[in-house]
Amino acid sequence: MAYFINEECISCGACEGECPTNAISEGDGKFVIDAATCIDCGACASVCPVDAPNPQ
Repeated sequence: MAYFINEECISCGACEGECPTNAISEGDGKFVIDAATCIDCGACASVCPVDAPNPQ
């Protein structure tokens, strides 16, 4: 089960650097997570200041 980034994302980029599989990239107005690459570790959620990454 992969994480996804909701609309609360403020595009700060904190999550991108924490992802051990490089599944996070900058999208159109917010960061996005590649579900095929995400290993559901939660590292992104632990550093997000607005709790945008959530498990699906």
